[in-house]
Amino acid sequence: MRDLINNLDFKRAISPAAAVTDNTAFVSQILDRLGSEAVALIILLGSLADADATFAVTFEHGDAANLSDAAAVPADQMNGTLTLASFDFSADNLIRKIGYTGGKRYVRATITPSNNTGNVFLAAGWILGKNNMRPTPNPPT
Repeated sequence: MRDLINNLDFKRAISPAAAVTDNTAFVSQILDRLGSEAVALIILLGSLADADATFAVTFEHGDAANLSDAAAVPADQMNGTLTLASFDFSADNLIRKIGYTGGKRYVRATITPSNNTGNVFLAAGWILGKNNMRPTPNPPT
């Protein structure tokens, strides 16, 4: 079977928005991964204007819907590393990804700029796989 669209689901993480010109963190929507055994975050980068800005990615998880119990995701519960998902000013128009393999129901990502005074354009999305219910909704909910 070559179908992919009915086996994956997608959720908004960080919406496209006007350029950010300071060190305000980009905080994703909280993902409820109920019914999905595989989770990845994809970060879509546009123009990164500042010549010395860096962007650190962090992951939190928990069992409370509002993540009031949020804790940092241990390295052994990620596919890839936070270092590989992070980036700097030279990553114009590239993509970063990281996967979550832990057992908590809710996940959130944060991208924190440092030394940023230029325009930053980015967006991110959650990709969910190994879903208990297939086909997945189209368009995604």
